[in-house]
Amino acid sequence: AAIVWLALGYPFEFALAIAIAVLVISCPCALGLATPAAIMVGTGKGAEYGILSTSGEALQAVSTIDTVILDKTGTITTGRPAVTDMVVVGTILEDDLLRVAASLEQFSEHPIAKALVAAAQEKHLSLTKPEEFKAQSGLGVQGVIDEKTCLIGNRTLMEQHKVDLTSVEHTSREASERGNTVVYIALDGTLQGCIAVADQVKSTSADAVSELHAMGIDVVMLTGDQEHAAHAIANQVGIRSVIASVLPDGKADAVASVRNKGNKVAMVGDGINDAPALAVSDVGIAIGAGSDIAKESADIILMKNDLKDVPAAIRLGKATLRTIKQNLFWALFYNLLGIPLAAGVFFPLFGWTLSPIFAAAAMSLSSLFVVGNALRLMLFNPARYYHNKGTRTMKEKKETNLVVKKMLIAGMTCNHCSMRVQKSLNELDSVHAVVDLATKTATVESSKDIGNDVLKKAVEQAGYEVVSIL
Repeated sequence: AAIVWLALGYPFEFALAIAIAVLVISCPCALGLATPAAIMVGTGKGAEYGILSTSGEALQAVSTIDTVILDKTGTITTGRPAVTDMVVVGTILEDDLLRVAASLEQFSEHPIAKALVAAAQEKHLSLTKPEEFKAQSGLGVQGVIDEKTCLIGNRTLMEQHKVDLTSVEHTSREASERGNTVVYIALDGTLQGCIAVADQVKSTSADAVSELHAMGIDVVMLTGDQEHAAHAIANQVGIRSVIASVLPDGKADAVASVRNKGNKVAMVGDGINDAPALAVSDVGIAIGAGSDIAKESADIILMKNDLKDVPAAIRLGKATLRTIKQNLFWALFYNLLGIPLAAGVFFPLFGWTLSPIFAAAAMSLSSLFVVGNALRLMLFNPARYYHNKGTRTMKEKKETNLVVKKMLIAGMTCNHCSMRVQKSLNELDSVHAVVDLATKTATVESSKDIGNDVLKKAVEQAGYEVVSIL
């Protein structure tokens, strides 16, 4: 620019001022700050809410997600199942059935195994050390107990060993339709009974799924449970798409198949078995107290064991990406306008020039604008976005028509007790009950007024005493 003005016969001082102004205003400070500033503030704000991003790319990638795949155990549910029912076949006693199951399962790390062992310990049953033990991923366990070959696992394992399940077919189907996982026990190839295990859905799971749907995001549940049990849990939280009966080593393939349909997929899980699936997804999200392997495979880690942090992370990613685009637009617009002005392009027509002093001021202001715009992310609040959603308002309107009662119940000492009470209450027509073992209470919601006598009878049938109903 200076050479052009010198060639046109303008004085050296004028050309030098033009050259300095162009050099100053074309400094790419604002352009260089546009992306890092937004990512820095976005990741910092995420950390404040327990949303940790392993990289800036992860925070940007999560904003483009259109499908979220949720593992069931430990993600949608609490991951702490409890025994709810037992059905015996033949002459074996319930305690003997539970003792055999717990004796073999005591060496397994699976949540269902822990539930069986906990139930046996609550009954003070003496466990036997198995003579042989072998875990089959996604199926169950087998070994030798009391010199008998023992199989404990799902329907697939029993079918592989040609164990006849006809005697418990109806009972197991009913349990599955309630969302329970059914574990079959066979000795020497003969079915001895089955145990139903239930894992409570997290209190925020339904709200999180509803919010994801409101954002236009498809939600898919991925589980190793059989179809009936899987759909029962999915219906509780409002999930319409279910991929069931998936073995642990098949989760990655299931996620890949959804991606191959052209979807941008986020996988949410917490266990070791989820790590390969987290790795193959567009964005892997580890939730809560997940395994170290799952966290290492994840792009985003949710420190709180709350599924509502998934839509919060997506909103934060969208807000960060939007801020980056705004910053880049301003930085480019500033250069496109400022450089021609500093070069004197408008001088022949309007007499406009830009002195080096004003060029330096403009350059500084552009950087301040970019940083200031990035700092607006400090105002990000996931709760504000959630409570302003129409889906929440509709839900609240719907809930205003519900009759809610709170019951104080005596005699509950363990998860097994609370699950029995909850099951008995939920069998009543139009009733949704949630039992809190810590406070010894049951919150009962119904679309019609259920008599206190009916509620009391349901609890007493489960073997417990109602102290009061409010």
